[in-house]
Amino acid sequence: MAIREVITVGHPTLRQVAAPVKKLTPELRTLIADMVETMHAYHGVGLAAVQVNEPVRVIVVEVPANEEIPGSGRLYVMINPVIVRRSRDTETDMEGCLSVPGYIGEVERARRILVRGFNEQGERYELDVEGYVARVFQHEIDHLDGILYTDRLTALDRLYPVEQGDEEAKELEKAQKAV
Repeated sequence: MAIREVITVGHPTLRQVAAPVKKLTPELRTLIADMVETMHAYHGVGLAAVQVNEPVRVIVVEVPANEEIPGSGRLYVMINPVIVRRSRDTETDMEGCLSVPGYIGEVERARRILVRGFNEQGERYELDVEGYVARVFQHEIDHLDGILYTDRLTALDRLYPVEQGDEEAKELEKAQKAV
């Protein structure tokens, strides 16, 4: 396992549509392990493969355990994730991103989603997630389509500077206070 560099705004891979994974390989398993280690090292709550300059459809999500946040405290690995269903009810909240250092912004997202993909063993599974965990999944899946949260801001004046490295910490702190 290795900590990989997280690429930032301006890098062309962030705007690429990631390719579907066609085969589970030792290299893919190494990528997943590296992504988890990188997410932890950067104190993130999610990471898409494109953020470590690997344009393939893989995400990892791990929101720190909090009994007030459904689905938290668990590591999710999803290969070729697809949002199957979104709730009509939405929430507007702050988001940060390791690839957009020094800023957080207000984004409207579906409150609940059903997401389908494959785990590291190639087994298909579905997750019905809500609240902050659903927000993180939507954010990471957007990365696989070349979309950054700044593309989804509720308004351009809803982007705020924060201490670099605090982006996702500020977002998580706000999410924990909201429940």
